[in-house]
Order: sequence, then structure tokens, then C-alpha cells
Amino acid sequence: MGKPLQFLGPAIELLAGQVSILPATGGAVVELQHPDVDEIEDRLVNRDAGEITDFLETPEPSSSNLYRSTPPIFRAENHLFRFFIDGSLRTYFLATALEADRSFPIQLAQIGAAVMRRDGNGSICCTSRKNRILLLLPTQQMGLSDTVWQEMKRLRTSDGSFEPVDIVEKTSLTPRDATQDDLRDRGGGIARHRMHQLEIGLIKSTDGMRDAASWLILDGAVKLDEFISAPYLIGVAKSFRKDPQFRFGRGRTTQRRDITSILAGLEFAHRTVAFSSHGGKVAFWYVRLRPQAQLDYPLMGVVKVELPRPDGSAVPTELADLLSRALVAERNVTPYGQDPRWHCHLYPIYLAEQSIKNQFYSQEVLLGAVRWPRPSQPQSGGLP
Repeated sequence: MGKPLQFLGPAIELLAGQVSILPATGGAVVELQHPDVDEIEDRLVNRDAGEITDFLETPEPSSSNLYRSTPPIFRAENHLFRFFIDGSLRTYFLATALEADRSFPIQLAQIGAAVMRRDGNGSICCTSRKNRILLLLPTQQMGLSDTVWQEMKRLRTSDGSFEPVDIVEKTSLTPRDATQDDLRDRGGGIARHRMHQLEIGLIKSTDGMRDAASWLILDGAVKLDEFISAPYLIGVAKSFRKDPQFRFGRGRTTQRRDITSILAGLEFAHRTVAFSSHGGKVAFWYVRLRPQAQLDYPLMGVVKVELPRPDGSAVPTELADLLSRALVAERNVTPYGQDPRWHCHLYPIYLAEQSIKNQFYSQEVLLGAVRWPRPSQPQSGGLP
């Protein structure tokens, strides 16, 4: 059996031979990102959806009644959701590198994605899973010289399981130009973007198996760098931006409401009507999975549902109701206290996340693989 993470050795040696290294204490430090990274992502992906003005449901709803009852419809009656996809990642700060007059972070990320399939008897199994190790480094004037970077890229494994990644690149999660001050946060955004690319690949693996009676739930948004236009798929976000403003009507009849006031009035096993975003290419609405009496504040126990509408058509009320009813029935089971998002977990998505994390290398294994060469000690002129 080969040594775990042995592909990291050549990369570590190359870096140590070309730049000065100031290792992180203990060899590697897990990056803890606050506030909620899913909410940050929703803000970035839906940055043009700060004000919602249009419905995307037919028949068109009335602004005087924004809620619909969606009592749970369980698997025995209609087994609608058959596929579940989630991604997960862990990022680590390894060291600060010094080259010429530049200093920059060296980070490592473990990313993965899994698709779970539920059979007719309710059994859930993982049908496909992808895991990658990313070495996150800036290039150009921010980091590695082009000569060193070209050498580094040659260390990518043939199967793609290990890859050096330039964090100066722009994505939907890193839309601005890189600056020296944001490189560590940017590395996390790049890793998250690559994780989503794995998820998109897994969606394609279910093509031909999804239909009107077999839908897929994707954890998160349906827009990354581009829209996911696959049919029979919804995105379900456990965390979402809390600042959208909703404006209904025009002129003197205009009504303005913020998201908190709307969700405060959303009862258990109800949904909001469907709203339009991204120029009508996505219909989205909110569903309450748990009674507010069990929770600390109104936005807990609510998920955001996104449905791709690539042709810009409104979602039929009957379809949004059906999807929401089946979704309410998916809410169990995640024990209280096991995860801070317990109140809006979908159990098959939770299993997908655990399936990925169980394949991640432990921090102890990573520490054993990341061994920076010790700096040579200068000769002392004193007595031995």
C-alpha cells in the first residue's frame, strides 16, 4: 500500500527549494470561515438579486397572499426525490511563502462531492463520489514566478486527484481582482468553486435517470459560473442571504417588505409563492420545514428552493406545491446538536455530506505528509 498523500512530497520540495517558507504552527491549520460560508456564497451568486420585483408562478400570485399550504407528501404516496447531491470541503493554511519582495499564503484543500440514490424501498446508497486535493497558490505579481508555476503544474496527477490551483483566477465566488490582503479568503472561494464543478459533473452522471417521477435535489444554488439547466432538478439552500428587499406593485400602490417579515409570517408546512431571479431563468421560493415554536428566530427551519427555468417560463403552481410537499417530508432526521444546521437538514443530503467527509484524510495524516525541510543552522563561532 502506497504512502498516503505521497504526491504532495514533490510539491513541498519544489516550493521549499524555490521560495523561503514560514510554516504554520504545527504544520497545518484548518481554516475556519465565519460568518456562514453558504450565506456568503448565496450573496455572491445572487448579487444581482438584492431587490425582487416579479413573480415567476402561474397563475400569477397576488401580493396580498404570499403563502400556500404544502402539507408533507411522504414516499409511500409519491416517491418524488430519488437523487441527492452534496459537496464538502476543508481548507488548511500550510505556510507563508517569501519570494523576492513578495509574501503569500500556501493553502491545501480537500474537496469532494457525492450523489446518493434512494431505491423504492427507501434504501440510500452512494452511486458516485469524487474527491480531490488542491494546492492553492497565487501566481504572477501576487505569488509564484511563472517559471516556478510551470514546474508546479507538471506535478498534477494524471487522474486529477491532485492539482496545484492558481487562486488569482476569477470565478463567480471570486469575481474581483486579487489583492494581497484577500488571498487566504480567496483560496477558500476557489476551492469551493472547484467543489461545485465536481457537483456539476455528478449531475450529468444522473442524466437519463431523472424524469417527472424521479427528481434530484442539489444542495445549494442552481447558478454557479453558469446556470444549471438540467431538467427535474431543484437546488435547496439551508443558508441564504438575509438582505433581499421585495417590492410589489407600482406607483402609490407599491409595497416593500424585507425577507425577515415575509418569513416570519410563513407557517410550518407552507411555502411562499415563487419569485423571479436572474432575468426569469430561476424561480425561487421558501419552504418552512419546522414550526417556529421549536426554533430561536423566524429564519430558522426555512430552506430556499431554486428551480431552473432556462426558457424563462413561470413555474406552475401545482408543480411548486408538489415539490414543496415532498420537500417537507424530507426534513428528518438530524439529531439536535449534531450540526448547527439541524433545523433545515434534509437527511439524504446529510448522508451525502457524511459520505464525502468519511473519505477525507484526517488532519494527522495531513500533518505527516506536509514536512517542510528544516532550515540549515548557521555555524556558531563559539565553543562546541
